[in-house]
Amino acid sequence: MGIRIAGSGMSMGSKLMANADLGKLGYDSDWIIQRTGIQSRHHATAGEATSDFAVRSAQKCLDEAQLSPADIDLIVVATMTPDHLCPSTACLVQHALGCKEAAAIDVNAACSGFMYALVMASQFVKTGCSRNALVIGAETLTVIIDPQDVKTYPLFGDGAGAVLLTADSDAASADSGDTNKDASQPSGILSYKLASDGSLGDALIVPACGSRLPVTAETLEQRDHFLKMDGRTVFKWAVRMIPEIAKETLALANTSLDDVDLFIPHQANTRIINAAVESMGMDPDKVFVNLDRYGNTSAASIPVAIVEALQQGRIKRGDNVLMVGFGGGLTWGSCLFRW
Repeated sequence: MGIRIAGSGMSMGSKLMANADLGKLGYDSDWIIQRTGIQSRHHATAGEATSDFAVRSAQKCLDEAQLSPADIDLIVVATMTPDHLCPSTACLVQHALGCKEAAAIDVNAACSGFMYALVMASQFVKTGCSRNALVIGAETLTVIIDPQDVKTYPLFGDGAGAVLLTADSDAASADSGDTNKDASQPSGILSYKLASDGSLGDALIVPACGSRLPVTAETLEQRDHFLKMDGRTVFKWAVRMIPEIAKETLALANTSLDDVDLFIPHQANTRIINAAVESMGMDPDKVFVNLDRYGNTSAASIPVAIVEALQQGRIKRGDNVLMVGFGGGLTWGSCLFRW
């Protein structure tokens, strides 16, 4: 508690790719909408990389929060598609924004990455070790998705979403004894849950490009530098896991689904979301979905959804927002955040 989101921003790939556009390239546009609910997605154009999306979204955060780059002392970028193995994408963001000597680090938890980054950065702000922290989910997934994989390539899009975390002044006022403030209602994380199951790591994996299997002519020929996904395994796991982690997170905060004003799941597949929501018994009107326009943007999906939910007035001060991410690792993370 005692943490607030002072600004948010998003930036998507410059090239809009509708299902009809993919249909012209040989993909089954009817299958895409029926099996995933995705109607369009944004692709990076030549010269666009993950740090570009991250910087643009972060700048919008600064503008909204009316802060300068010098005010930022921590940058956490969640990504599985960094510009380089070294330096980190967060360091590139720090330099591009001009955040003097801000701590900068990348987090790779795939589609759960933003949840991991949000919880990590919140600890720094809550303990006073950071005054203003940028938390960014950014991906250029089209560089690691095989265009020949007709069931995987249409699912993903490129872009970034970001939030700016700072201390909640209401919490500070309450601590100081200000009777005009409600001491029981500062904003921040009510509860969270982070977890993993590495035994299912092969269900979402890029086999090559690491120390286990460096890039060679052979790995390139076998297309092992592209993402391999066992869609059926991931689907079944996600549908089972989402209700479980949501229940655990609410229990940790001594709350129920009735106390949730908005549910933002990772935007992977409408069939996954619908099945999980039905299993939870949640009111569909409380669920935010925008993957029909953006596809699966991995670590960027939840922060992009936050930006749009705020723009649409679906998140207001005092609302309880439940967020759940799930993806490669396999990893999952959840957070109940009071706005």
